[in-house]
Amino acid sequence: MKCGYYEAGACRSCTLIDTPYSLQLEQRVNTARDLLATVNTAENMTWLPPQTSPERGFRVKAKMAVGGSADNPTLGLLDPAWKGVDLSECPILAPELRHAMPRLRTFIAQLHLTPYDVRLRRGELKYVIVTASHTGDLMVRFILRSRRYLTLLTQSLPLLRQVLPNARVITANIHPIHAAVLEGPEEIVLTEQTTLPMEVGDIVLHAGPRSFTQTNTVVAGALYRQVGQWANLPLGPSERPSSVWDLYCGIGGFALHASHLGIPHAIGVEISDTAIASAQHTATTMSLDGTRFVASDAISWAVQHEVTQAPNVVVVNPPRRGLGPELTSWLDSCTASRVIYSSCNPKSLARDLRALPSLRVCEGRLFDMFPHTQHAEVAVLCERV
Repeated sequence: MKCGYYEAGACRSCTLIDTPYSLQLEQRVNTARDLLATVNTAENMTWLPPQTSPERGFRVKAKMAVGGSADNPTLGLLDPAWKGVDLSECPILAPELRHAMPRLRTFIAQLHLTPYDVRLRRGELKYVIVTASHTGDLMVRFILRSRRYLTLLTQSLPLLRQVLPNARVITANIHPIHAAVLEGPEEIVLTEQTTLPMEVGDIVLHAGPRSFTQTNTVVAGALYRQVGQWANLPLGPSERPSSVWDLYCGIGGFALHASHLGIPHAIGVEISDTAIASAQHTATTMSLDGTRFVASDAISWAVQHEVTQAPNVVVVNPPRRGLGPELTSWLDSCTASRVIYSSCNPKSLARDLRALPSLRVCEGRLFDMFPHTQHAEVAVLCERV
């Protein structure tokens, strides 16, 4: 795939963009297989065909640093000299996002919103984060240093809606600290609609402004379906799973798919209360009465239970660092018949699987969530020995 920004040296994020996609995918699959080949309990595992991604237009969420000036803002990244580099036409962005970027630049200039200057530590507008749904609707978040522009933004919503009529959720996030952190602790929703419905897999999830959502919903949908199908496999000749936990559940993709496909009792655990509210809203909308969500630290919540209180199936989707020794130990000794591990870091996945000798790795599949990079999402199905 060709990218003018990459060829000009303006952005080097897609480090493998010059490599044909089929070869990229082969390299990522081989890396994952080599890492899991070091796990004794995975020696007889079956690798399913990888889930491919579109090569362009797959990214439905864009986190754009604001640079330039109030009269001529840029949306993209900051170069090593902290100058704004505009990436409005980035080819991996979904068409709805590429359509929105120049209109957002015009809106920022019309309001004369001053971009935040990292070197001088002054200015107001730090980032614009835009998410697109399956219907083309948008969630637009303005990351501000202070409340200085809050009234102006609120009064200018009709103007924004005029240039971007598909902007359904609009928020201001207040991020007063000068730090390498994307957003601040205070989110102010400026619209009546507070969440963005997003079809991912077989379910319409409800994404809140601060909720984690996968940036590649085509591949994420395939991942949710696969995990839901694995979770619902028979446990024995005449026994079907009746309970599942989804640890690090986000807005509930795994738990909701597992429940939707037949498991009657599901609990999702996530530390973000806003994500939990979104997940519970989806469960209620779908009339999944046996599915509930808990706002808590996933590790603390799980290990407070006796190992004999485990459900039939546990799904884990930890951050890049992996599960950690406390949760790994609990999973290895608990009575869950099945553990499904979805990982964005095959290295920590392999490490954690080596620490789970009571589980046999049966199947694995790579989900190509991040084309043109070396990153890979891998999910594995494990059964109790």
